[in-house]
Amino acid sequence: MRRGDATARPRTTPRVQSAASRVNEGTAVDFIQPTPSPTNYLVPTVIEQTNRGERAFDIYSRLLQQRIIFLGTPVNDEIANVIMAQLLHLESEDPDKDIALYINSPGGSITALFAIYDTMEYIKPDVQTICMGQAASAAAVLLAAGTPGKRFALPHARILLHQPSGGAEGQSVDIEIQAREILRMRDLLNEILAEKTGKTVEQIDKDTDRDFILDADQAKDYGIVDEIIASRKAQERVVR
Repeated sequence: MRRGDATARPRTTPRVQSAASRVNEGTAVDFIQPTPSPTNYLVPTVIEQTNRGERAFDIYSRLLQQRIIFLGTPVNDEIANVIMAQLLHLESEDPDKDIALYINSPGGSITALFAIYDTMEYIKPDVQTICMGQAASAAAVLLAAGTPGKRFALPHARILLHQPSGGAEGQSVDIEIQAREILRMRDLLNEILAEKTGKTVEQIDKDTDRDFILDADQAKDYGIVDEIIASRKAQERVVR
């Protein structure tokens, strides 16, 4: 600190220095940087016959009528708002009936993840989570956040966990701030995963230091899911 400068910079710990180094390298992984949702794919339409004629629904609205939410995109703020609204809507329709959240997602923004996670914890209905395809990064945390006993994976599902990281630029003090925030987010994620899997925070921290890839059987052994299901009947036997 220069003489006469009344503002002292916060002391930088080795842990923050390490995180700052990762941030300064510009390593942008899906946990911090929001990923835009794809808009160039066809959304099927379902036609239903009613007494008043035909009604058309996009497939996701039709699934919502069956209390099914489908997360099939990267997790960003836009997608989080949609899923939160769906969860709240289904709670208002029937607070005692399960909601099913199907997941096939590469992950995404950590703030969007926390928004969805907190909503899942907030609402009254149990939330079944089902991984079909993959649940990576933020999506893997949502998979683990389902109601205990109602977290499922299909036989060939893939689950990936890792620590949050991101890219930043600017003065060293700004990079330090971002590094501290990454560490705070990492600690929160580790605590959530430890609670949901039954592992210790130290074990989670060690395992997710690099990409931690699990198949369905390994995810069950690790405590991310409760059962592996190959058919609707198998799922119904568990949750009825």
